[in-house]
Amino acid sequence: MTYKQIKWLILILPTITIGVWEYVRHQFLLPYISMEAGNWLTPVIVFSVTVIFLTKLFSILESIQEELNAARAAKAALEERETIARDLHDGIAQSLFLLSVQVDQLEKRQTGGLSVDGFRKTVHKVNDYVRQAIANLRYPPNPVSLPWMEMIRNLIRELEQETGLVVKLDWKLPEERLTAKGKLALQAAIREALSNVRKHAGATHVSVIGTMHGDGWMCKVSDDGKGIEGNPFILENRYGLKIMMDRVTEMGWSLKLERERNQTVLTILEEAADWRA
Repeated sequence: MTYKQIKWLILILPTITIGVWEYVRHQFLLPYISMEAGNWLTPVIVFSVTVIFLTKLFSILESIQEELNAARAAKAALEERETIARDLHDGIAQSLFLLSVQVDQLEKRQTGGLSVDGFRKTVHKVNDYVRQAIANLRYPPNPVSLPWMEMIRNLIRELEQETGLVVKLDWKLPEERLTAKGKLALQAAIREALSNVRKHAGATHVSVIGTMHGDGWMCKVSDDGKGIEGNPFILENRYGLKIMMDRVTEMGWSLKLERERNQTVLTILEEAADWRA
């Protein structure tokens, strides 16, 4: 029995009980039961049916609700684990793999090969990725816990402090044009874009722009770094970009990464605003 069916039964069962009782009473029991006795029996019968049947239905309803709450908790835990995995997999996993390769090379080639400086830089990168992942985990999963723009400013502030990059924020997108889920998705995309700039671009200046675009909105993250050759969404080990594409596609947005005037520009676009949902 479904949740909806149980609710309808709880609503209509007392009505059906009264209707059946009154029909039987007037059709068959009037010669045997007085009107006053019948009036007293009506609430007793309804109460009896409620105790017998509705109590059981309420028990089933509570059981379904408990299962639903458990499923929601499990889903929330799974989503949190996925978020942590998304934050950790790209930089840490790849760098540790690189460390293992370099260790193998050091064992095979003691001289003239891999330098200790290169090995040390990779270790420092792993340390940076771990610190960045820990910092990302400090952000609340619920956008209501921290103002939206404060979350974006925190991302930019950390990037400037860790890299010395000059980041320009030009945000004219009203917060109410994004749903709660949309805020989380866009924040994750901006964080991934800034992380890629920090790790790969070799840039000195970055800009983050959010603005209205027709009936929808547009977000751009651009930098003056070296960019990416080829299609970044089909290159191996570009898991962060692939996850970003999955997030954007799930929200019904579009994502574009291209070179414009010697700058790498990542554009997220929502053409038809569905922000009231």
